Amino acid sequence: MTLTPSHHAPMPSPTPTLRWSKVPEVTAFFWIIKVLCTTVGETAADYLNGALHFGLSGTTLVMSVLLAAALALQFRTRRYVPWVYWLTIVFISVVGTLITDNLTDHFGVSLWVSTGIFSVALALTFLAWYHREHTLSIHSIFTPRREAFYWLTILFTFALGTAAGDLMAEKLSLGYLPSLGIFAGLMVLVFAAQRLFRISPVVSFWLAYILTRPLGATVGDWLSQGRSDGGLGLGSTNTSFIFLILILLLTIYLTLSRKDQITQAS
Repeated sequence: MTLTPSHHAPMPSPTPTLRWSKVPEVTAFFWIIKVLCTTVGETAADYLNGALHFGLSGTTLVMSVLLAAALALQFRTRRYVPWVYWLTIVFISVVGTLITDNLTDHFGVSLWVSTGIFSVALALTFLAWYHREHTLSIHSIFTPRREAFYWLTILFTFALGTAAGDLMAEKLSLGYLPSLGIFAGLMVLVFAAQRLFRISPVVSFWLAYILTRPLGATVGDWLSQGRSDGGLGLGSTNTSFIFLILILLLTIYLTLSRKDQITQAS
């Protein structure tokens, strides 16, 4: 007897394929390392440019090559690897700082103008990302295109944060410590709004992420700059190495504990 389709035994459903996010889960460790990286981005650029006498152009060239190598390695990984990811963040932090510094020092672009340019570039990147992928969630970074949008967004947040931080601390003459308080206060407001008014976690994440850059840059300047300029006078060398050691220790811990790994089923 010929069986009709209704008589066939049901086919077993395929086992879901696990897709691994290429970025970490957002935990307290994420924000701590992020601020450390943004601070290093500010101080390391000053260290290479001034203390090692690379000059702005030489520093930009070296760090851009290192960033390209780190991004190539990051794109080749199949899942989030803490040391690869955070190494890329450190390099992109330095390069983002250098982009703004080059515009200011080499081309005479006002910090007002560069802040506006990077704000628009960031907004357009978000729009293009959402238009193509219909999400801005970092929990869905498991395709090359989404990862490309992610890293382009990160680059613009660093460049924008440097410009906005320098604008407030130097151009507006607010000083490092008051600027630090303003950016920290804005971050607290974002987290409070997410808790109290239930704004989108994606929106609150990106607002906080953008604010960590000028916060970290201001922390870096406050720690490294001389006391006559309103800083603590630790110098860019000491500040960079202290923060790099902290980043290394936290990255080792996360590698061993896997506390910040996201698994996504297709």
